Amino acid sequence: MEETNFVLLWKEHYQKIDQSLTINKRLLRETTDQKAQSALRPVIMYKSWGIVAGVLYLALLGALLFVAFVNYSAAANYFIVSISAIFLINLKALSDYIKHIVWINRIDYSGSITAIQQQLTQLQLSMYRHTRVMFLQLPFWTTFYLSSKWFPQTVGWGGIAIQVLVTGLFTYLAYWLYKNLTVQNAHKKWVRMLINGSGEKRVMKVMEFYNEIEEFQVES
Repeated sequence: MEETNFVLLWKEHYQKIDQSLTINKRLLRETTDQKAQSALRPVIMYKSWGIVAGVLYLALLGALLFVAFVNYSAAANYFIVSISAIFLINLKALSDYIKHIVWINRIDYSGSITAIQQQLTQLQLSMYRHTRVMFLQLPFWTTFYLSSKWFPQTVGWGGIAIQVLVTGLFTYLAYWLYKNLTVQNAHKKWVRMLINGSGEKRVMKVMEFYNEIEEFQVES
């Protein structure tokens, strides 16, 4: 009889422990969801301001291109090609900002942790791609001011050499950054410096929140 009571007491004790763990897990999840939403809210704000600035910037570039096309001359070819490339790259940036806001708002915090982590990973990778693409406009900032009226015929070999060197260096820099600015290199300080401005730092922070939940569940 005493043995039966002892077993019942242990069962009751373990039930209380299980209930306590269940409550702790639920509270931890609710707290983490709230922290995640708070951490991502500034990203939405930043991206929203980016959209406003992007629209104004694209409007300015579009106006310059419009004037160049209306008053077209062969002398403006360098300008038209360069500004068109810059325009397209920034148009892609604008679409990325809109997409990131949509993705953040679509995160289902009531869903599984795995699903949330997958959404965050998708967002993180897109932020890396966005930053990589933005650097592709670098070479075009070294050519937009050229004019076939005076380049290359009036600048001499020295001027041509300097222009080719500068544009070549910026082209290589753009290629090198595009190739190396990846998640695989996230441990490098210079990568973190360049990518943090995109909001990726906060996404990483949120991912760490949910990793902690998984670790707690494994330990418990």
